[in-house]
Amino acid sequence: MSDAKKVFVRTYGCQMNVYDSDRMTDALAPEGYASTDTLEDADLVILNTCHIREKAAEKVYSEIGRIRKLKDARAETARPMTLAVAGCVAQAEGEEIMHRAPAVDLVFGPQSYHRLPDLLKRAGAGEHVVETDLPTEDKFKALPAASREVTLKRGVTAFLTVQEGCDKFCTFCVVPYTRGAEVSRPIAQVLDEARRLADAGVREVTLLGQNVNAYHGKGPDGADWGLGRLLHALADIPGLDRLRYTTSHPRDMDDELMAAHRDLDALMPYLHLPVQAGSDRILGMMNRKHTAAEYMALVERIRAARPDIALSGDFIVGFPGETEDDFRATMKLVEEVGYASAFSFKYSPRPGTPGAALDDQVPEEVKSERLARLQALLSQQQQAFNASKRGAVMDVLFEKPGRFEGQLGGRSPWLQAVHVDAPAELFGEIRQVVIEDVGPNSLVGRLTGDEAAARPSGADGRVAAEAGGRA
Repeated sequence: MSDAKKVFVRTYGCQMNVYDSDRMTDALAPEGYASTDTLEDADLVILNTCHIREKAAEKVYSEIGRIRKLKDARAETARPMTLAVAGCVAQAEGEEIMHRAPAVDLVFGPQSYHRLPDLLKRAGAGEHVVETDLPTEDKFKALPAASREVTLKRGVTAFLTVQEGCDKFCTFCVVPYTRGAEVSRPIAQVLDEARRLADAGVREVTLLGQNVNAYHGKGPDGADWGLGRLLHALADIPGLDRLRYTTSHPRDMDDELMAAHRDLDALMPYLHLPVQAGSDRILGMMNRKHTAAEYMALVERIRAARPDIALSGDFIVGFPGETEDDFRATMKLVEEVGYASAFSFKYSPRPGTPGAALDDQVPEEVKSERLARLQALLSQQQQAFNASKRGAVMDVLFEKPGRFEGQLGGRSPWLQAVHVDAPAELFGEIRQVVIEDVGPNSLVGRLTGDEAAARPSGADGRVAAEAGGRA
């Protein structure tokens, strides 16, 4: 190992945690830490946790147990290991983590990672550090920017958090308790970060927020700008060719944002718009503040603005009190919308949320059976959407090497994985591709035009295998 201090970050959960993990390493760079992908090399290990999925906390404790053995082995050496737990499990569990896992040196929530250098110094001095306050200062303003070199290494696509927290208080959700109230970053701050990304070669940016379309950042004119206006400003940044955003709430899709989908070529025709259920009774119990009919009317308006848009969604099956009729209403909504992709889960209570205290919990075997039916329908819709792209010509951003030599992987405008035999010099470029074959989770294509002449040989025999075997 070199003399430089090494930090290893294990990221769980959502895209915002991926962004947060990168910003943690940015915050540590001035302290002499370099990122490592090898746990055994690390002087500092950070588990950046997520509290959305079932048994999230127990998975973290199991991981701590495995790391503790390595930490114990390093304890008497010249390079002891420091172990930190960050993110939403840290925010929710707090002192309990220290009590259950004495190997942990510090615990801090997602609103405190800009203080990480100071927290490490305090832990190094022997202090019991649990930092789970929701501070009022602007953590993004306090964070150092990533170097151009580091940004280049992270690739040609990037996440950019523009909004955090949520004021909706859905009864199943922990976000208002772990991330706090809605806060939007100022326009100038977002644009500065986006320009730095574009300058480093990033071609596609995905704007992140727990409720991103509720964005209302302070603009240079002193007025609050919505997400639609922000997207227009981002689309003017040279080199930034593709824009996406996630995750949205149906109640915050305003006219300005829908017009952005209509008017901006850079805004990709893909929208993640969670509905969670198709039964108005269950939506009311979830405190979603919209009906199934209102959601369907919104879908119609979005498709009128951008006819080629693909929709994805989130679904919770087996919310307390859900009857077979309620579930059939969800299936009916899915059939009417026609999703290109979706995430679906069985309801699992989250401590501290109103849903956890509700009576009439649905039996596990009923939830499992309903989830299987829903996922079968969603899978059929995804496969049908992918099949509709066979023979289509589309722009693909090549963002990573493929599995085979002479191959690149990229994304379609609709966020589908696309695999193409292409020369390595096209990495980071957007090129036209004709889709030759499709699979359940990806597309396979070939270059069109002049670029096709550079296509490596041996591709034809791999087309069917790629379509069937790539995620």
